[in-house]
Amino acid sequence: MCRHIGYLGEPLSPAGVLFHAPHSLLVQSYKPADMRGGGSVNADGFGLGWYPGPGSAPLRHRRSTPLWTDETLPPLAAAVTSGAFVAAVRNGTTGMPVTEPAAAPFTAGRWLFSHNGFVRGWPGSLAELAKDLPVTELLTLEAPTDSAVLWAILRARLATGEDPLEAVAAMTVAVETAAPGSRLNFLLTDGETLIGTAWTHALSVLETPAGVLLSSEPCDGDPRWRPVPDHHAVRATAAGVDLLPLTEERP
Repeated sequence: MCRHIGYLGEPLSPAGVLFHAPHSLLVQSYKPADMRGGGSVNADGFGLGWYPGPGSAPLRHRRSTPLWTDETLPPLAAAVTSGAFVAAVRNGTTGMPVTEPAAAPFTAGRWLFSHNGFVRGWPGSLAELAKDLPVTELLTLEAPTDSAVLWAILRARLATGEDPLEAVAAMTVAVETAAPGSRLNFLLTDGETLIGTAWTHALSVLETPAGVLLSSEPCDGDPRWRPVPDHHAVRATAAGVDLLPLTEERP
């Protein structure tokens, strides 16, 4: 499995939740609390994506090495101030490559995307869902991984103008139907909306006056952290935070 964190709200530095919190993403990379049988450390790469300003495309820093070995990200994160970001550390599934392009967050246009989990029966289980993607899309994927294919499927839906929550929910249900027992915890943001899913793995949400944090594991002992129920999604916007089931129609 992997660990990831997403934020939406007033501009702040990601350095706090990445490096300074008691159970920061750095700590989660080498001492995770809830991997649920999906390994013991997250040492197969990491990434941070953020928005340098309102309406701008995201910037990104990724590496294929453990987060604790990188000397460039701590000062970079401290220098960044952003109203939205996604960060992740990776524990690659056996047989999948450990390369920089395999590390989340993935990006296209204004979007940032991260997947914590795995698809059972990969790659055959995704063949039917991926068959309608352009051949050039499949041949130019960033990495031959389940997460990269999921991102290709999702961004194809987003490109049609589909509501991002509906796109995430529809893909989650379709993948579960094709590959039962998959772990499908996603983070998706365009800098204005942040969506997270809890599907066969943990996700927690923290609401503060400044903004909303979604994290695989709470970053500190703040009593306002609450778990997202399994098979549910969180949608955060400037209007507030919604907790919604993934398997039912939403108004």
